[in-house]
Amino acid sequence: MSGSVERALHIIVELSGGPATISELGRRLDVHRTTSLRLLRTLEEERFVRRMEDGRYRLGPRMTTLAHAALEGIDVRTAAAGHLRALGDKCGHTIHLAAIEDRGVVYLDKVESRHVIRMYSHVGATAPVHATAVGKAMLAHLPSRERDRLLGEPPYLRCTPNTRTTREDLDADLARTAAQGWALDDVEHEDFIHCVAAPIFDAAGRVAAAVSISVPHMVLDREGLLALVPDLRATADAISEELGRERA
Repeated sequence: MSGSVERALHIIVELSGGPATISELGRRLDVHRTTSLRLLRTLEEERFVRRMEDGRYRLGPRMTTLAHAALEGIDVRTAAAGHLRALGDKCGHTIHLAAIEDRGVVYLDKVESRHVIRMYSHVGATAPVHATAVGKAMLAHLPSRERDRLLGEPPYLRCTPNTRTTREDLDADLARTAAQGWALDDVEHEDFIHCVAAPIFDAAGRVAAAVSISVPHMVLDREGLLALVPDLRATADAISEELGRERA
């Protein structure tokens, strides 16, 4: 990369943190004032930056246009694909990407387990939002009105003896999920599968999808499943970043 292009990109990155003067940019980037001024004038001509009345520079309208175009061109499945594969390669278990559809969840993508015992889920399949880890991971971060609409009136469908069928039990579970940043399906949807899931957020901070690791409990016990949570959450954060959400 040429020196001028690299310095111009560094200026844009610096201005993403807020307006700055030529002198401030020069000090931060260790660039002479004359060089900073030349690059800023070029960026201003192309509307990447704009000079304010007080002499400081900020990001310009072209940056906003490009940002919107980039985010509009990314769908969650495309953004997630590589990260799902990497997580599957690392843990060896079934990985799902899911989103809310109507009053349930739909599986958008799946990475198969390396184990002989596998789940029979498939892309396009649906599942109850209240009884799945992916569903609870998303419900926990929805506005209360939207959550009420999706859940409807209890009692909720009992899929296994562990399914939470009352609103009181489910709300307590969702409060824990929101606080810890991940959800647990403790054999609540299928009677031999347990699962952990983490929410994926878009650039506006709205929950867009969820990623999960699902394992038959005879393959991995509860302690082993919970040990996968850090890698799961790192994957969800990486996908959220692909969608435009800034890391905390």
